[in-house]
Amino acid sequence: MEFDLGSLPSSEHYRLLASVVVPRPIAWVTTRSVDGIVNAAPFSFFNLLGSSPAVVALGIGEKSDGSPKDTRRNIVDTGEFVVNLVTFAAREAMNGTSVEAPADASEVDALGLETLPSVWVKPPRLAVSPVHLECRLHKVEVMGDNHIVLGEVVHLHIDDAYYDAERRHVATERMDLVARMHGRGGYLRATDLFDMPRPAPGTPPKR
Repeated sequence: MEFDLGSLPSSEHYRLLASVVVPRPIAWVTTRSVDGIVNAAPFSFFNLLGSSPAVVALGIGEKSDGSPKDTRRNIVDTGEFVVNLVTFAAREAMNGTSVEAPADASEVDALGLETLPSVWVKPPRLAVSPVHLECRLHKVEVMGDNHIVLGEVVHLHIDDAYYDAERRHVATERMDLVARMHGRGGYLRATDLFDMPRPAPGTPPKR
């Protein structure tokens, strides 16, 4: 089947693309409004784009009434945010923060989520997450209805239970992270892993 995206409504773009670009990591983003209200919301239009400097991207849309989502507004207003990764154990809490709440309501308070102070930014971290990326806003690129937030990671936290300092090894496979799949409620648990070493430079490709 062929699809000319230019002739399809944007709702179809989302339905099709979100069904084939999978799995997508989930950024459970915490922000703090200028009034001090802590917001938490999950975004699967997210990824790491570079390491020098460390850059992450978030694709943030609008609320159902067309107004800016609280996460985007807070990031633009304060220039700071934290990306918390989502474990299988935290899946229900993460899903709970996806509701469209009023700007003056804190999902963190409503769900009783424990927070930890960040080092370089004001938004707190979610204690239930094993990894936190403290970020400062670099820029927001606008393409149509898309607001693409580019942030620089200024500090990284990894729970000691998943980091071997002597070997400098991150035990990612033990974090039990989840990712987004197709459909409105599709998720993937990162438990079925395999290893495939990259070919050495100059190695001819194999069929």
